Amino acid sequence: MAKQLHVQVVAVEERIWSGDAEMLVARTTEGEIGILPGHAPLLGLLKEPSQVRVKLNGSDQLTYDVTGGFLSVDANGVTVLAESATPASTADAH
Repeated sequence: MAKQLHVQVVAVEERIWSGDAEMLVARTTEGEIGILPGHAPLLGLLKEPSQVRVKLNGSDQLTYDVTGGFLSVDANGVTVLAESATPASTADAH
């Protein structure tokens, strides 16, 4: 089994999703970034508005529309802290 990345997607008022994933893709003000297990520590400002994609095992993927906030990568995984985060409709998903 491949090493997993612990991911938390959190909005100001509530935790949206938490679990293990293969990869997280987000668009920051510096450009799109992919986070894999073992990624170096990082703090990035999320581009507004944008999407965060959580790639699960196999071909499954969760996509969230986010506004504001940042992502933080540390030894425990990655946390997306957004002003708001809502599941994207399948028509909007990349």
